[in-house]
Amino acid sequence: MLLAGDAWRAFFDAFEHEAFRLEVRSSYAMPGEDEEYREFLATGELRIPADDPWLTRVRQYRSTGRRIGRVHVLTRPLSDYLRYEFAAYAHNVEAGEDVRILDLTGKENPGLPDQDFWMFDGSKVVGMMYGPDGAQTGRELLANPNLGLYRHWRDLAVSLSVPFAEYSAD
Repeated sequence: MLLAGDAWRAFFDAFEHEAFRLEVRSSYAMPGEDEEYREFLATGELRIPADDPWLTRVRQYRSTGRRIGRVHVLTRPLSDYLRYEFAAYAHNVEAGEDVRILDLTGKENPGLPDQDFWMFDGSKVVGMMYGPDGAQTGRELLANPNLGLYRHWRDLAVSLSVPFAEYSAD
């Protein structure tokens, strides 16, 4: 089942305990970020207001006892987009999201997939689909995912990663 717009938002917000994201791309092309991204490239600064919709949602999840987190798998050097995303991650962490980094520079992939996904409550998986340019082409609620495998990938990524605040790309 494809999830878009209000259906995606309602599905996402309905998680009860934990939402986890695995990110594996070095760049994304998100239309809503275009202006902010251009400004970041020009100034090296990212100003996100406290009432940003994503940050507001993260704080709401945390205030109701729900956990939300992600692991971004990457290799150096960081792309311009990852530098931008790192600037955003600082705000996400401040709002209560558990952002972690798994740097595989000079290392073999430990068996993680090469596709982004969200997993909700360890029981629902949404595959994130992107075109070659990083533009999101869809989100699919997987009908019969191998939950053991997705949980393994989540646990492996978390165990091998470091909290964003402890990561240094130097």
